[in-house]
Amino acid sequence: MATAKKKKTTNNYFKFIKWFWILFITGLIIPVLIFLVASWGWFGELPTFERLENPQTNLATEIISSDGVTLGKYYIDDNRTPIPFEELPKTLIDALVATEDARYYEHSGIDARGTLRAFAFLGKKGGASTISQQLAKQLFTGRASTGWQRYTQKIKEWVIATRLERQYTKDEIIGMYFNIYDFNYNADGIRSAAKIYFSKEPNELSVQEAAMLVGMFKNSSLYNPVRREKMVLDRRNTVLGQMAKYDYITEKVKDSLQKLPLGLRFSPESHQDGLATYFRMHLQKFLNNWIKKNPKPALKGERDKWNIYLDGLKIYTTIDSRMQQNAEDAVKEHMKRLQAEFFNQNTPDRNKTAPFLDLNSKEIERIMERAIKTSDRWRKMKGNGKSEKEIRASFKKPTPMVVFDWNSEGSEKDTIMTPIDSIRYYKSFLRTAMMSMEPQTGHVKAWVGGLNYKHFQYDNVIQGARQAGSTFKPFVYAAAIDQLRLSPCETLYDDEYCIEAGKHGNQEAWCPKNSDGKYSLENMTLKKALANSVNTVTAQLMDKVGPRTVVNMAKNMGITREIPEVPSIALGTPDVNVYEMVGAFGTFANAGVYVKPVLVTRIEDKNGTVLYEYVPETRDVMSNEVAYAMVDLMKGVVQSGSGGRLRHSYNKNNRVYKEVITGYPYNLNNPIAGKTGTTQNNSDGWFMGMVPNLVTGVWVGGEERATHFKSITYGQGATMALPIWGLYMTKNYANKELDVSDGDFKKPENMSIELDCKKVLEEQTEENAPANDDLENLDF
Repeated sequence: MATAKKKKTTNNYFKFIKWFWILFITGLIIPVLIFLVASWGWFGELPTFERLENPQTNLATEIISSDGVTLGKYYIDDNRTPIPFEELPKTLIDALVATEDARYYEHSGIDARGTLRAFAFLGKKGGASTISQQLAKQLFTGRASTGWQRYTQKIKEWVIATRLERQYTKDEIIGMYFNIYDFNYNADGIRSAAKIYFSKEPNELSVQEAAMLVGMFKNSSLYNPVRREKMVLDRRNTVLGQMAKYDYITEKVKDSLQKLPLGLRFSPESHQDGLATYFRMHLQKFLNNWIKKNPKPALKGERDKWNIYLDGLKIYTTIDSRMQQNAEDAVKEHMKRLQAEFFNQNTPDRNKTAPFLDLNSKEIERIMERAIKTSDRWRKMKGNGKSEKEIRASFKKPTPMVVFDWNSEGSEKDTIMTPIDSIRYYKSFLRTAMMSMEPQTGHVKAWVGGLNYKHFQYDNVIQGARQAGSTFKPFVYAAAIDQLRLSPCETLYDDEYCIEAGKHGNQEAWCPKNSDGKYSLENMTLKKALANSVNTVTAQLMDKVGPRTVVNMAKNMGITREIPEVPSIALGTPDVNVYEMVGAFGTFANAGVYVKPVLVTRIEDKNGTVLYEYVPETRDVMSNEVAYAMVDLMKGVVQSGSGGRLRHSYNKNNRVYKEVITGYPYNLNNPIAGKTGTTQNNSDGWFMGMVPNLVTGVWVGGEERATHFKSITYGQGATMALPIWGLYMTKNYANKELDVSDGDFKKPENMSIELDCKKVLEEQTEENAPANDDLENLDF
């Protein structure tokens, strides 16, 4: 009996041992089998080796200024610009490891202790996802599934995590994780997040700011600092607590940091906001043309064309962010005051046809009809199948809208008006364009295409073309000096001058008047004639060289638009744009060599491989002597002509200076060459200004040529456009780092063209010359 009992006990013992080993071995085999079948794709497709090497994430294309500032990005859904691990601050990495994966540097993708804890307590004491697993989910498995699929997804994440650990270093995995995460508000990746939430680069983040962003890894939609500040503050403090727990910061530091507010500087990024918006939109066209001509060396299964929204290109531009900001500020300061004066002069009680002048009701109706049919509202409603009657009725229905307004915060206001009234409202705004370029290299330093890209999307720098007015005259003078070897001291008589019909291709006799309708009836040097924009002298020069010579000169200097070969072009009747005019005037400052304006110096792919480097487009147009003679002529414009406002004091009782001429006097006493321009009816105001290493052009006018000031006092280029140049240059000179030249233009050695008009006059009138004191006071 005892023996039988002993035998039974022994059998039970061996049974227990047997089942123990069966369960133990099964426990070892099952995870291995699970890993195997998962790796074979039984639970769904896994990424290939090639995809692990090059995980496909959508990367925004970054636009970088010449001084290393990000001007903006091109993206559709993912505003992601990756940065290497080395550029991540230690506080960010410490916060991540302390909060998300304390044993990160000890495991190989799966935290065994954490996994066992999660199974034992059913996740109530924290999950077991390592940073590698979370990256695997972000890159390859996506959002968490439910039910059985959640378990298979978790297994796939384990497999991918171990593969990632074999493929990449720990530092690379952390870098990828920071770069992949979506922090909301188009803040894809840590760089965008730092910019959007704190207006900083990642390496500038403080400890508490880094802790807030790491806290968002738990769930960025839930822990939204803009909408749930208290919840995010608590979460940030939890992260700081974890950092203290693992000795990344002291308890004392933790306690002090937990008392601080979030300190957000929220600045969401948009294609329509930020710096250089007009330039960025034009640059997009440049890139699209480049893409057409440069196929992508794609791997199998990839796109064969570059995509500026997905491929993470880096576009290195010539724009200087500091000069761009100065340009935008100058435009805003002046245009706000100029517009106020325009509204003052064109109120309905003063002008029943405002903002149009000199038009009858039928002409105004034609303008409004054209605007209606080219509007977004018309196009969209037409595309939705609406009848013309329904569309026209919608233009007369009061509608809530946001409109541009200089005097409102953010330059826009909420209002209710009919769409037809809004069209007329927007046509009442004067528009502007400004471009600044380094003449020796062609590098464009600043580009302002309008008042506000969100509300005025027409880029007047390059899309718009308006009559050049007197800014075209330097082409005539350059042709005459180049062809006839005239000196700026050459004199011509200021009196009525006609080019008879049939000569130079004109059908009728052309007898231009001076702007004031008067003639001085005196011999006038070319320098004085250009400084005062004397039309009769310009007409005589045109007659001497002929329109074809002038047209060829303008074409060689970069003007591509059609210019009729008729004498009247001498007074600036051709339409030109600011982009081409700046390039053309750069020829004068660059010793007679034309350099085509440059926007992009280099394009790189996401790995830093250079895809494009610009090659300058240049050509010799005139000798350096002729170019310098032209510069000397245009220095006279600023010294004693229509550009003199850049130098001289003014009468403080003069209303135009009080109301419009912002920032005057500018006290710019360095050598400056320039030319103002005003077109018929004061529809366009121009100023082209040059110092040795910077050429800048400014245009101001209405969208419609009928939108203009009544008098030349306000409508001339010296009032409308020149102040923007003055403000811009004053701001540039205030920043010595910009190195904008305040010296003189370089004079050619052995200059054969005489520039000293007093010396010439002394030689020509030696016997009857005025006294020396009188010579000093003569205006040449």
